[in-house]
Amino acid sequence: MRQLTVISGKGGTGKTSIVSAFASLSKNAVFADCDVDAPDLHIIFKPKILEKKDFYGHKVPLINEEKCIKCGKCREHCRFDAITEEIKVIDEKCEGCAVCEYVCPVNAIKMVDKKAGEVFISETRFGLLTHAQLGVAEETSGLLVSLVRNTARMVAKKYDKDLIVIDGPPGIGCPVIASITGVDLVLIVTEPTLSGIHDLKRILDVSEHFRIPSVVCINKYDLNDENCREIERYCNDRGVKIIGKIPYDGIFTKAMVEGKNVIEYNHDSKISRIIDEMWCEIKNMLKV
Repeated sequence: MRQLTVISGKGGTGKTSIVSAFASLSKNAVFADCDVDAPDLHIIFKPKILEKKDFYGHKVPLINEEKCIKCGKCREHCRFDAITEEIKVIDEKCEGCAVCEYVCPVNAIKMVDKKAGEVFISETRFGLLTHAQLGVAEETSGLLVSLVRNTARMVAKKYDKDLIVIDGPPGIGCPVIASITGVDLVLIVTEPTLSGIHDLKRILDVSEHFRIPSVVCINKYDLNDENCREIERYCNDRGVKIIGKIPYDGIFTKAMVEGKNVIEYNHDSKISRIIDEMWCEIKNMLKV
């Protein structure tokens, strides 16, 4: 079983649009949306949920009001200001450190699991999709990403799939690390802007640190020739292959308005041919 993660150092580069296009070209893959803070692959995939399970990220204090003597020690020692003067817990501020339970003189506080999101296994017209939704203000996105990936591996094994395609989150933080650890190839989608170049360099550092082979796609490459050449020079100096250069084209927006990916919308278009060539090269690299 091989794994490909598509990521970008910043949001808005077209990463999810390319992943959704790959879905029309894949023959035996499971897809995983690991952007758990703001998932959007479902907009194109239109999934039918088959299974749903709760995700518990960390513990929060439960105060037994019958035991509580309102001494205020829990509030005094909470460095996150998560306990009010009325000795009520503000879940969104609580970090689950359990100091309140430790300092309570009458054992009125007990740490309990808190639901932080949901994980789904869904059926789509492209096959099976694993995805999730993290709760508002939750900070356990890395754990949830790992759960989505573990679920995808379980599904792939059960249905004898030979490839998992992961739509990763933007940035370089914990959820990104969780989405690329142990994969066989990373496809980084960038754009010829100053922020795109800056974040491409950062995400390449991350993938290199974890010794994961990386390739690059420059989306909307024709918006700025100078910046595009800068990306090409930088990738060449680092020995990173650019496997695709996609011109700016309104077809992505038109396809999305109709709830389709670009391959479905017009498989004979120039954009579709470029993405098809990228997919063929990725399959050759992954040997699938």
